Amino acid sequence: MNIHGKASKENTYDAIVVGSGISGGWAAKELTQQGLKVLLLERGRPVEHVTDYPTAQTPAWELKHRGRVTPFDRENYPLQGRNYNVNEANRHFYVNEKEHPYVQTRNDVFTWVRGYQVGGRSLTWGRHCYRWSDLDFEANAKEGIAVDWPIRYRDIAPWYSYVEKFTGISGSRENLPHLPDSEFLPPMELNCLEAHFKSQVTGHFGDRQVIPGRVANLTTPIEGRGVCQYRNLCDRGCPYGGYFSSNAATLPAAAQTGNLTLKPHSVVLRVLHDEAKGKASGVEVLDTQTMQTVTYHARVIFLNASTIATTMIMLQSVSGRFPAGLGNDSGELGHNLMTHPKTGAGGAFPGLTDKYYYGRKANGLYIPRFRNVGSKHPGYLRGFNYQGGATRNRKNPADFPGPGLGAEFKEFVGQPGAWSLSLSGFGEQLPYHDNQVRVSQTVRDVHGLPVAEIDFEWKDNELKMAEDMVASAREMLEAAGCTDIKEHYGVKALRTTAHEMGTARMGRDPRTSVLNPHNQVWGCPNVYVTDGACMTSNSCVNPSLTYMALTARACDHAVGQMKQRVI
Repeated sequence: MNIHGKASKENTYDAIVVGSGISGGWAAKELTQQGLKVLLLERGRPVEHVTDYPTAQTPAWELKHRGRVTPFDRENYPLQGRNYNVNEANRHFYVNEKEHPYVQTRNDVFTWVRGYQVGGRSLTWGRHCYRWSDLDFEANAKEGIAVDWPIRYRDIAPWYSYVEKFTGISGSRENLPHLPDSEFLPPMELNCLEAHFKSQVTGHFGDRQVIPGRVANLTTPIEGRGVCQYRNLCDRGCPYGGYFSSNAATLPAAAQTGNLTLKPHSVVLRVLHDEAKGKASGVEVLDTQTMQTVTYHARVIFLNASTIATTMIMLQSVSGRFPAGLGNDSGELGHNLMTHPKTGAGGAFPGLTDKYYYGRKANGLYIPRFRNVGSKHPGYLRGFNYQGGATRNRKNPADFPGPGLGAEFKEFVGQPGAWSLSLSGFGEQLPYHDNQVRVSQTVRDVHGLPVAEIDFEWKDNELKMAEDMVASAREMLEAAGCTDIKEHYGVKALRTTAHEMGTARMGRDPRTSVLNPHNQVWGCPNVYVTDGACMTSNSCVNPSLTYMALTARACDHAVGQMKQRVI
């Protein structure tokens, strides 16, 4: 791909895509394959597939700190480190929080995980991929919450199929109406303790299923990408292409067209608006290597910088037509910030001491939502799922009866120890107007640019749900015979996930939403937003597959509009 090539005449392209993560990579692929000359702008550094994964093949004993979290990591990645094991093996794919801070005004519960590089968080994501259903798309309307989604499952189902065939999703067909099946590759099978857990949960709880996780890890090759090697080192980058990332999949496909120009180190400051034409004319960009600003122009612009970053661009895209930010006629831009509350429990399992498993599969078990599916739960709205898994640990060196040295000690610690089983619940948060993102008026990042100010809190519905998430995890672990069960963290320390969304929501009415049913900005039809900012609610399932499908759908719409000279 043309990383540093000269721009076309007067820095003008057919399309500009902002952000090279999961949704931005898809936008670049779809638009270039339709014949458009595309400029892909990435604020971070370049990362080439395979060659820029420096620790992908490094065993723990060759790392200076053996892959453990260091004081440096705790000092420079304190918030991201609450949710992820940020350490010397992967820290190069996470943003340094001293250089790129953000402000939290109400508390510090919100964790904003960022990766400023080509590929973004597609290099470190958890890879779980699930379709939404009309249980999700209809919930707001049925419950009178916020605004209705302007689409239903039938509108996006063919696009799910389209992106799944390219992405590669391993999973099992279950025929669950509220968790539709995908175009699956063979699943990563449950290990022996996970299978035991499945049988016990099925026997004790008639409303619950335990299935293999549905993940973007290949079990058969696709498009020149190799299968998962069962190393479970995905967050270091996969040189085999065994999991989906922009770097391994969509960006190479876009580059093959000859229509892609990729510019890293390019922070988009704002979208420029042509008052006479009533459309966006381009973007203003800061080159963080030269610290010079440059303007690029295009007929269509896709904002895929990630939820909060996209919203920050829109809030700062002030013009005569949009004095409060691009598309902000409704006053909803920046509001309705959502993520998934996360908690659960884990325990030890005393049996199966004669069993083990092959490799280290990058997946585990999944328990689909069972609350407020059919019958109504009296305590709260919506529901949650669990992602979890079973592992067999090494023996604890402290249990060795003699001194911690010598051949007998080495033999002891090299033997497998006890099994453990963990369940992490992911809940659906309701959209609240007062959970919002603003542009800080006082704090700047390393480049002197305003940072995000996040005003966020959990409310009663999420707190009641979290209590049930812990209690339900405990009762299932007990039913399976687990002991020494401990909750992950208390409700008072309820965690957020890396699934932030909702601050430029889709809707049916420009008076109450930012985007129309095709992901176009109301009042500025040649700007599309298809990352997490567009979401009207947040379900309880991982959102990335839905971002991909919405992006492919919006690209198809944009190309059609361009052919008709509407935009």
